[in-house]
Formats: sequence, structure tokens, C-alpha cells
Amino acid sequence: MTRSARAEGTRARLLAAARTEFAEHGMSGARVDRIAVRAGANKERIYGYFGSKEKLFAAVVADSLDDHAVRVGLPDGDLGAYAGRLYDFHRSNPELTRLMMWEALHYGEGALPDDDVRTAHYAQKAAALAESTGGRLTGDAAALFHALIGIAVWPLAFPQMARLVLGAGQGQGQGQGPQDADALRAHVVETARALAPPGSGSPG
Repeated sequence: MTRSARAEGTRARLLAAARTEFAEHGMSGARVDRIAVRAGANKERIYGYFGSKEKLFAAVVADSLDDHAVRVGLPDGDLGAYAGRLYDFHRSNPELTRLMMWEALHYGEGALPDDDVRTAHYAQKAAALAESTGGRLTGDAAALFHALIGIAVWPLAFPQMARLVLGAGQGQGQGQGPQDADALRAHVVETARALAPPGSGSPG
């Protein structure tokens, strides 16, 4: 194995370990020494690769969002199908949802380290949504995209709300049974499709 391959492997292990640590404890509660132990690497490697704990957190979020982009894809004409993919991804990858929540708690409404990159990333998705609906949107594509995220992710981020509002057995995250998960997913898909402009290609 070449030196560059070993270095890339160490970086990947650090990112994976940091993702788990940050998802569990957030930016403030995460410990660099625990990340190093999980990754089987020297703590100094973290600073060598990333510079600081805050920059490591930003790298973890960026890596997680890259994975999200590849596996979920861009919005298409079927808003329900897209919301279903969002729901499936976040249900299978609860760490990303937790990272987003910790990020919100840490930064509030302040700027993120990669604000420009993230803004461009979401603008691309909103543009794809507008294009896929054939220009039939009556409102802002970015606002609709934001609503789709809320419809798909809210029940997983706040399972107690889903349970209280929708009834027992709903919104239990990874602990819910297949039938309950299917019912909640169907609700997400149906609600998202109700937002589709007429003639946009979404079923219903």
C-alpha cells in the first residue's frame, strides 16, 4: 500500500469515527481523543488532516451530504417519490439528521464554514425541482424544496411528535416496525404529492 493510500485510509477512518462521535455528542460534547481511539489513529492526525475540531465537524457534514446527494439524487417530477427517497435515506442514516440538528444548535442562524458551497448545492436542487415540474410552479421552487425536506425528515427528527400527532406506533425511527414505517412513509409520499402543481407529472 502506498503512502498516499494509507493516508487516505486514515482520513476515511477519522471521518467515520468523527461522524459517530459528533452525531452522539454534538460539536461541543465531542471529544477528539475518543475520535482518535475509534479510528485507531493518533490524535495529532486529526489536527494534521483537518486543523481543528470545528473544521473536522464541517468535513463530516460535507462528506455525509455528498453521500446523501449520490444516494437520493435530484428532485424529479414526482414529488412524492422524491420525498420517499429522502425519508428512506434519513431513516437508514439517522446520524445525518442528528448532525443537522447539532449544527443548528451550535451555529443557530449564523454563517456556516461552508455557507457558499451549501447554498449553491441547495440552489441546484431547487432548480432541478423547478425544471422537473415543467415550469408549472406557482411559487418559489426553493420554498417548495424546503417544504419537501420538512415533510420527509421532520417525523424522523422528532419521532415523539409523530407519535403524539399521528398515534401510537408512528414515528418511532429505527425502532418502529415495518408496517408502521410503511404507513408513515406512505403519509409522507401522499402529502408531498399534494404539493405538486397540476400537470407536473406527479401521480394523483
